[in-house]
Amino acid sequence: MAIIVTLDVMLARRKMKARDLAQEIGISETNLSLLRSGKVKGVRFETLEKLCHALDCRPGDLIDVEPAEGRRAASPPDDGSG
Repeated sequence: MAIIVTLDVMLARRKMKARDLAQEIGISETNLSLLRSGKVKGVRFETLEKLCHALDCRPGDLIDVEPAEGRRAASPPDDGSG
């Protein structure tokens, strides 16, 4: 399973430049670039909150998960009514 950063998609949807976003949320362009490329091991909730506020989105709009090969997405638990 891999985490996919979809920040570039949201930037394009909002017609916003990464440079402007970095300045608005108070991080360096270098750190934003690393985040956009998925080359970070984590992100602070504070930074994620700032990103969501600046882009008017939710965390799930910025990150996604790719299921492992041979696995399918988890289905809801069986409630036995079936």
